[in-house]
Amino acid sequence: MPNTPFDELRRTKEEEYFRKKEQELIEKLRRRATLQAERREMAETSGITNEDVLRDLQDLGYTRETVSLWHLVPLLYVAWIDGDVTNQERERLLELARTRGIQEGSPAYQQLVDWISHRPPREFFEGTLRAIRHLLASLPSGEQEACRQDLVACATQIAEASGGLLGLTPSISKAERELIERFTTELVNHHQAAAQQVMAELS
Repeated sequence: MPNTPFDELRRTKEEEYFRKKEQELIEKLRRRATLQAERREMAETSGITNEDVLRDLQDLGYTRETVSLWHLVPLLYVAWIDGDVTNQERERLLELARTRGIQEGSPAYQQLVDWISHRPPREFFEGTLRAIRHLLASLPSGEQEACRQDLVACATQIAEASGGLLGLTPSISKAERELIERFTTELVNHHQAAAQQVMAELS
């Protein structure tokens, strides 16, 4: 039987459908390849080799230019916990960034400045802490402890940066203290002894 106009229309629609699906698949594969290439670059930049951690950081918005900031985000969280970042906290955060090789004017430095000026969402902070916890879990216990001590020391510096009011108020606020205790406990797999040590260090 000869083709009817309806048959021609149906064939055209089918061809359009399959072309669209093929293009979507190509774009999906291209996007996947781009993300994989960027994760390799993130690994080279940060030294992180855990693919799951790299994927989590990427999902949070980190790039090869900004992945070097991951270790500063818990400190940024402490700075923001009271509602705003003081000038003293800002300067201390930027100083710590420079001492860790983040050059002023670099994309990472500019991103940190933006995070200091505009608070990232809670999900960003919490997601970064989860990624750090997974990263630390893969390290030998000695390295985990060294990272914890460094984290506590730097977080305490940020919390104390603004100081108390004429010596009449604590230099570390209740919210800051609780946050440092909480995420430090989490980053060492909920060890109660570590939490108690943190509280002793903050006292």
